[in-house]
Amino acid sequence: MRLDVIDNHRSRFVPVISGWHQRKMRFAVRSYQTKKNTDENPTVLSLTKTGLRVKTDLSFGKSTENYIGHQIVEHGQFVFTPRDFDATPILCGVADTPGCISNLYIVFDVSPHVDAKFLEYYFWGLKYGFEFFEKLSFGMRYSFNRTQFENIPLLHPDLAAQRKIADFLDRETARIDQLIERKQRQVELLREQQKSFATVEVTGSNYSEKSGTGLGQLPFAPSHWRVHRVATVFRESFEMGGEELPVLSVSINWGISDRELDDEDRHRIVTHIKDRNAYKRVRVGDLVYNMMRAWQGGFGVARVDGLVSPAYVVARPSEEIHAPFFEHLLRTPMWIEEFRRSSKGIADFRQRLYWEHFRQVGLVLPPLEEQVEIANRIAANDAEVEAVLTPIRASIERLAEFRSALITSAVTGQIDVMTWGQSKHTDHRLDQIEEDIALREARA
Repeated sequence: MRLDVIDNHRSRFVPVISGWHQRKMRFAVRSYQTKKNTDENPTVLSLTKTGLRVKTDLSFGKSTENYIGHQIVEHGQFVFTPRDFDATPILCGVADTPGCISNLYIVFDVSPHVDAKFLEYYFWGLKYGFEFFEKLSFGMRYSFNRTQFENIPLLHPDLAAQRKIADFLDRETARIDQLIERKQRQVELLREQQKSFATVEVTGSNYSEKSGTGLGQLPFAPSHWRVHRVATVFRESFEMGGEELPVLSVSINWGISDRELDDEDRHRIVTHIKDRNAYKRVRVGDLVYNMMRAWQGGFGVARVDGLVSPAYVVARPSEEIHAPFFEHLLRTPMWIEEFRRSSKGIADFRQRLYWEHFRQVGLVLPPLEEQVEIANRIAANDAEVEAVLTPIRASIERLAEFRSALITSAVTGQIDVMTWGQSKHTDHRLDQIEEDIALREARA
């Protein structure tokens, strides 16, 4: 069978290949972990997209103040998450470092008849190729129990063939990952250049005549620019509700949305409130920020009328300004650092920038016409960067799809890994992806 039999994520399971065995997942389990942690300062493990990792920052993510009673994870044991498949990219991993982990996970010793690395790839193959776990899941949090876990179908060849498949996938996915990583670095570099361009523009760094501002975040600015507090330019708005208006959100990556979130996105990002009169109303040009994410750049300027969470702060211009200029200004590294200093909380993830502190922050104000010109130059540069980024992102997406399909095909016996490698099929597919992207770009 060809590799592209998997590309469309068919829902039916593949036929059993000659020489392979079809069993239930309980066959892969030698014994479940029953030991609990008693150490007050244990090595804490975290299940990530790339497997099990030691958790070094215990203030990040879902943490606890006391890890006594957590499951012990021993070297070589397998960890599997049986929940939240709709909201998380994590799935499973093999422990190369002992530690402890949440009791939510399934931890077990792998059967001597199953290679742990093959099993790890097998689970990913089910997830990528068949959306298998979503179909098994029950309840709001997409979870299933140990009995359901043990009834997952397991296809496998003999142990030696499992190891050959795992070694093959280690080699081939590493090649694909290197390509993806190189392209992601290109994206990151372009994004940094994009941010740097905007920072230079909105802070007037490219002007020769400058004067002192008295601001810690920007000691000098163009001489003809004014310096004011936020409260001089914006006032807090408490306008509420609007039944027909879309519910918007603010992101540290893209600012404020210009459409209502669909049900799936809303479930993942915000707590939905049925009564729309409980939301704050925003109007075009309003500055909106998330109190808990301001120190990370969680600001946006409304481009459409809409509603936002009552936990957000809405700042309405009190004089004629060009709001996009201020969106760029407030997302610069120096202003984000100023917001971090002005935020209150006992830890970074609990920091909040309240209006009474935000209103005291200093701003630089070019003349209105200059605000427009600066924002337009940034928009033009953004468009140029996006034109370069589009084919790179498309290539990354295609490479990731190929990687997923390759894993699914290998762990279900749809390709012979020995002849695949000898025929250099991966090389041909990688070349074809690059050619297709180049052709698409030329036609655009």
